[in-house]
Amino acid sequence: MLSQSLLSGVRVLRTEARRNFGIVAPALNKAADPIQQLFLDKVREYKQKSAGGKLVDSNPQIERELKTELDRVAKQFGSDGKTDMLKFPEFKFPEVKVDPITQAAQ
Repeated sequence: MLSQSLLSGVRVLRTEARRNFGIVAPALNKAADPIQQLFLDKVREYKQKSAGGKLVDSNPQIERELKTELDRVAKQFGSDGKTDMLKFPEFKFPEVKVDPITQAAQ
């Protein structure tokens, strides 16, 4: 019984180690595969370009289209013009006071 549970535990550990290595391996700085290295270089380049939080490699036409779409969405959903339509809305649920239910003593 003990040997079976020990063998089962070893299998689980081996599977977990394989999964963890599969997740961590692409994040390493050195890549053995040249295609993987190109991918990592492009990801780093994109990270540098997107540092300001704006669109990457945009031109004035794309900026106009974005503004037009944001204006259309703001109009459709009744924005007052001050609301940032790119920000996820914040939901506030006030705590509702519930009256305790009292049972009449008999």
